[in-house]
Amino acid sequence: MSEILKDKVILVTGGEGLIGKAIIEDISAKGGIAVNADVVFAQTNLEKNELYMDITDEKSILDGILLTKEHYGKIDGLVNNAYPRTKDFGAEFEELELESWNRNISYQLSSTFYCIQKTLPFLKETKGSIVNLGSIYGVVGNDLSIYENTDINPVAPYAAIKGGIINLSRYLASYYGPAGIRVNVVSPGGIFNNQDPVFVANYENKVPMKRMGKPSDIAPAVSFLLSNEAQYITGQNLLIDGGWTAI
Repeated sequence: MSEILKDKVILVTGGEGLIGKAIIEDISAKGGIAVNADVVFAQTNLEKNELYMDITDEKSILDGILLTKEHYGKIDGLVNNAYPRTKDFGAEFEELELESWNRNISYQLSSTFYCIQKTLPFLKETKGSIVNLGSIYGVVGNDLSIYENTDINPVAPYAAIKGGIINLSRYLASYYGPAGIRVNVVSPGGIFNNQDPVFVANYENKVPMKRMGKPSDIAPAVSFLLSNEAQYITGQNLLIDGGWTAI
């Protein structure tokens, strides 16, 4: 396998999540040093590239970034993948409390902003790259038919957050392009995670490639955008969705 990320230090938030694990594995396989920043770790162990980071906490974010720079000597890339949310994240729109809405915006969109802001001084030194995780639902509206006869509820904050991340990325790409920093988005379609079989069948019946996505479909694109092979690609939203948004 090509080592397109050889010796690059990449900070990945939410590296223990479904997609995060695949991203960590792919970066490592391509020669990169994937720093797994996640709240699940009891403590930081950078000898194993494990970093305790709670991206809902400003101090935890800043401490984690500074510790990464101190330990590895540089930061070449940042992947904003973590997906914290409140317990009532799936509430119906008309029942959604404003406090919950604000908290989820803070957990996901504001934390992305803060992670980027505090990593930027080090990315300027390396002319590094940022990849943010978006979604098809940051681009198009929900097809409500795929949720019929299931208990799954399409979530309003999710659409707002992912749409915000996508356009924030465009702004950053424009603003920091002169500094040599690239900012892109990878937007997955539906990823299989043992959902209700009715939902899976409905989804696969509509999507042109007739299957849900897998984490391994997403990770290689993240690695590519972090690498020098994508050195003239910035401000883009790569939709990895089996053709969902093509129809």
